[in-house]
Amino acid sequence: MTTTALNAFARSAALIGLAIAGLATPPIAAHAQTYPARPITIVVPFPPGAGPDLLARVLSEKLAPKLGEPLVVENRPGAGGLIGAGLVAKAAPDGHTLLLTPSNTIMIAPHLMAKGAGGGVDVLKDFAPIILPATTPTVLAVNPQLGVKSTAELVALARKTPDLAYASSGNGSAMHIAGELFKRSADVNMVHVPYKGAQPAVVAALGGEVRVLYMPLGGIVQHIRSGKLVPLGVAEKSRTGLMPDLPTLGEQGYKGVEVNAWYGVLAPAGTPPAVIARLNQEINAALQAADVRERLSVAGMDVVGGTPATLATEMREGYERYGKVVRDFGIRAD
Repeated sequence: MTTTALNAFARSAALIGLAIAGLATPPIAAHAQTYPARPITIVVPFPPGAGPDLLARVLSEKLAPKLGEPLVVENRPGAGGLIGAGLVAKAAPDGHTLLLTPSNTIMIAPHLMAKGAGGGVDVLKDFAPIILPATTPTVLAVNPQLGVKSTAELVALARKTPDLAYASSGNGSAMHIAGELFKRSADVNMVHVPYKGAQPAVVAALGGEVRVLYMPLGGIVQHIRSGKLVPLGVAEKSRTGLMPDLPTLGEQGYKGVEVNAWYGVLAPAGTPPAVIARLNQEINAALQAADVRERLSVAGMDVVGGTPATLATEMREGYERYGKVVRDFGIRAD
């Protein structure tokens, strides 16, 4: 083929490529302009009443008037959040089925489950990140009957009482991981007592059955305010604006005790970027509403927001970090 012929071929290929691109663009644009075309389902992979359920319902109420369609919250618990996640991963990638999940469960669960369990979901490949709407700090708290008022006093007691127990919401939960990280950092030996969910663990701590627990602030904030539980530290990278005077465990000298609990809104992989952008824009706007911020604050959540890239980064880092922690401690599912 001559040079002239090659140049002509290249020009023709370029023109064909542009034509194909031109044909492909209108459907995506049209999809974005007509989205949503029907009610949107937000799948929450946990039972009603928990933090992610409340967040989903607050956002659905605010988004419905803006999007012009109702948003229906559907609770599909099981397999550490992977049952509900699997349903969304297999849904049509058109923005009409979304997932709202806590980070530390969906990032931890794949490392605990046998291969293929929970629908065989690949949490990093099967979803398109939309937004990280809020975080909920994990707090180390004790029953006041334990007689300690600081983390240092708890460590001293644990060294004298090697069978001192702490409660969590189950084996492999973020609370369990926080407890194990604290034990390693403080060089103490405490007994892990897993309960079947956050609420039973809180009830046990309030009743004195187990007097130490790690729990998202939203699950115990009312008990802290009433004095039934004493907060000792935040198991996060930084302090929470909800309790700015409560130091992190790292600030108190116990490094590496961070579970970085956030919520994520995700769509099935392949959802058009224009739809992702619209949802991100509308949720960011909803998070700025005073009533939304107030309701989330009362529930123990710090409002965040931001770009899909922010959530994608948190997902990648969380997946790698929790995988290492699960392997290091030999943690197994219930």
